[in-house]
Amino acid sequence: MRSTVFLMGPEQQINMMFVSTLPLSMSDASFLHSFCALLIHSKILTVIAILCKTCALMWYSLSYIPFTRRMVSEIMICLCDNEL
Repeated sequence: MRSTVFLMGPEQQINMMFVSTLPLSMSDASFLHSFCALLIHSKILTVIAILCKTCALMWYSLSYIPFTRRMVSEIMICLCDNEL
């Protein structure tokens, strides 16, 4: 995230972290991770929150390459959409 702050500036970086169009925004994932680790003290929930935070960071990073989110979404649909 430091590299994107360097490229975009801290103000725009923070504004993009709170965009509500993301499935799980970076701020939500950070709050969930901190809540599970510091208040609940559950190792399993903390690991799940870390996985959610990692997925949110990867999805957020894909936004910097044009049309990458759409391509990844279409690939995941093709991989997961099977007829039983």
